[in-house]
Amino acid sequence: MEKRRFALIGTGNRGTTMWGKDLLAGWREHVDLTAIVEKNSLRGERARNMIGSNAPLYENIDSMLAEQKPDLVIVCTPDHTHDDIVVRALESGIDVITEKPMTTSVEKIRRILDAEKRTGRRVDVSFNYRYAPTAAKIKELLNAGEIGRVTSVDFHWYLNTKHGADYFRRWHAYTENSGSLFVHKATHHFDLLNWYLDSDPEAVTSFADLQNYGRKGPFRGPRCKLCPHTHECDYYLDLEADPFLDSLYEDPSKIDGYFRDGCVFREDIDIPDTMVVSLRYRNNVHVSYSLNTFQPIEGHHLAFNGTKGRIELRQYEAQPWEEPKEDTILLIRNFPNGKEAVERIVVPHFTGGHYGGDDRMRNMIFKPDMEDRLTQRAGTRAGAMSVLCGIAALTSSRTGKVVNIADLMPELANDGSPNSLRTSR
Repeated sequence: MEKRRFALIGTGNRGTTMWGKDLLAGWREHVDLTAIVEKNSLRGERARNMIGSNAPLYENIDSMLAEQKPDLVIVCTPDHTHDDIVVRALESGIDVITEKPMTTSVEKIRRILDAEKRTGRRVDVSFNYRYAPTAAKIKELLNAGEIGRVTSVDFHWYLNTKHGADYFRRWHAYTENSGSLFVHKATHHFDLLNWYLDSDPEAVTSFADLQNYGRKGPFRGPRCKLCPHTHECDYYLDLEADPFLDSLYEDPSKIDGYFRDGCVFREDIDIPDTMVVSLRYRNNVHVSYSLNTFQPIEGHHLAFNGTKGRIELRQYEAQPWEEPKEDTILLIRNFPNGKEAVERIVVPHFTGGHYGGDDRMRNMIFKPDMEDRLTQRAGTRAGAMSVLCGIAALTSSRTGKVVNIADLMPELANDGSPNSLRTSR
């Protein structure tokens, strides 16, 4: 079997683990790491050692493409840089896998869609939540019509004070870099909704505010390592206590000035930390969504209300009490007609990131002849539509107006696609 020769672009946590060390450990018969691109040379060297590779290091993509000519590039750089790298690779005749979100603005979406269409190459967007076993089971139940026609959805995501705060320490805390968490984090959730409902969002309205981090903080310092408030700050991060992060970021910060333990109370942080959204879909499903970033729990609540019943899930990822290592989906029928009125469907947690979702996504992308019966493999249209949801939500929260997706990108909203989630080719 011929291996796909890939180049890894960006060596942060996700690139070094998910698309570096872990990919080679489990899919070495399908892939060969031919180059690593990282503008911070020391971080690149340390990431290469962690990955366990002797692939050559480059500080820019053009030199790498000219010398290595890979079959595939995997993009793990900050969100606002994705479009330049994706377009450059496509124009070189190379397929792309990009971390989510695909990009951060309407203009950047257009660049990527145009380049993919013009070159005939393929872009995969890393929507690994679609592959989580519980998400796949819910999709099967919806496809089977177990609750009839879906009329509304309640979807609420909770980030705890460890995970949620981390976005405010890093480059994500600025809209110009991440598009806000409406784009960076919620792109996962909007994509799940689009995929579950098999429809496009049509109108979006939102409220959002910065209520805990940034200028709302009681004090601030230059960074955790140098802060005089370490003993009184609930969000203090001891970088030295995490050898992986310390090695990947602390010494390399002397080169690029990027600190992994930035103060979560920096006054120039401009993204919200508390967000609520209402969406109306083309198939007339109404959705209530929220994202909270400083909770004592991690996980989400999801419920689909249909003409014949309800599907409900409360998933705990982290919490200050013991939970079983499994999820329980409640299938509640309005009209049992001989079936159970309440059916409890237990889905075990599997090993690997996102309860096994990461592994299943890599199988789908790299193993030949994988059947995609649930349309889990996501392309540029899915990537674009989830980003547009985030852009619309951020715009609505700042203007107080309902935002129509068609007004943001008419050519995508009105392209006649019966299913926004089909992989674009």
